[in-house]
Amino acid sequence: MNHNTTGASSTQQISQRVLELLYRHRRVDESLAADPDVTADGGEAPEKQQPCADCSEARRARMAAFIERDLPIHFVVPAFPAKSPNRSKVLGALPDLGEQLALGFLQSLCDYVQHFYAPGARVTVCSDGHVFGDVVGVADPVVSAYRDSLREMIEAARWPSLDLYGLDDAFGSVDYPKMRRILEDEYSSTLEELKDNVRTERNSRALFNGIHRFMFEDAVARRGGEASRSQLRKESKDSAYQTILRSNAWSRLVSDKFPEAIRLSIHPQPPHSEKLGIQLMSTRDGWLTPWHGVVLDDGVKRYLVKRWDAEKLQATVVWRGGRPSHFVAPHLPAGSR
Repeated sequence: MNHNTTGASSTQQISQRVLELLYRHRRVDESLAADPDVTADGGEAPEKQQPCADCSEARRARMAAFIERDLPIHFVVPAFPAKSPNRSKVLGALPDLGEQLALGFLQSLCDYVQHFYAPGARVTVCSDGHVFGDVVGVADPVVSAYRDSLREMIEAARWPSLDLYGLDDAFGSVDYPKMRRILEDEYSSTLEELKDNVRTERNSRALFNGIHRFMFEDAVARRGGEASRSQLRKESKDSAYQTILRSNAWSRLVSDKFPEAIRLSIHPQPPHSEKLGIQLMSTRDGWLTPWHGVVLDDGVKRYLVKRWDAEKLQATVVWRGGRPSHFVAPHLPAGSR
């Protein structure tokens, strides 16, 4: 398709089609369920299916900047940090079928765009494991091994539209403690500001509650015999604040380094957020990601669950390439045995 033959009209059509594609996979903040414009399952009410006109126009304008120059539309997504250290949630420390399916989904989005816009799209995965690994209990060498494995996965699959960007790319070093200090000094807000936002802003509170839940689950799994649940809850609360502070600092750095790119998020986002929440994989938990869960294949579909949920079903671990990949628990119709 030669989109330049129709000029501005074609630019508008292309950006609109890309938006429609993204909105099909949008993750809306489930905490907005009490909003009259949003349904209880986190999706917008039928009469509010059309996204905010101002938000859509702002996104179209960003896309137009690429389309008018015949460039791939550039998306950035902070994601794929490292596997959770809680082994009751995940199969191991390295990427598995969950990451493969999620990265494949991002590549497919770019393929779909290329169907009606020849330059297509590209996604920079801003892997943020080194940003907060020390807070969540994942050592830097473990984060590096995870990211190296992601790169190998992308290269082996020959996904041309995906690339990785991390803390070492931003600062040109592998002294991760030093780089984290620089990140905090140059891009972080204060703890007091964050706490105030959590108290007064519903979106900030929803993010904090989601991160705190993950932190507490992981703390119980790692240190359940050493401390009381109330102590672990308090410690995980502090860790959640620190994780969000670092993540927000990383988000500001990413915006600084990629000022023209369209921002995606793997977390549910409020309808009017600058970031567009994207569902990487099917899951009943809006906050679950491949690095906090496992893939369960029931013979009909593949979706994310926590490892303990798969084990409750007496699912079987499938191995690929010498390491655990996912679970299978075939769903057989009644009477088929």
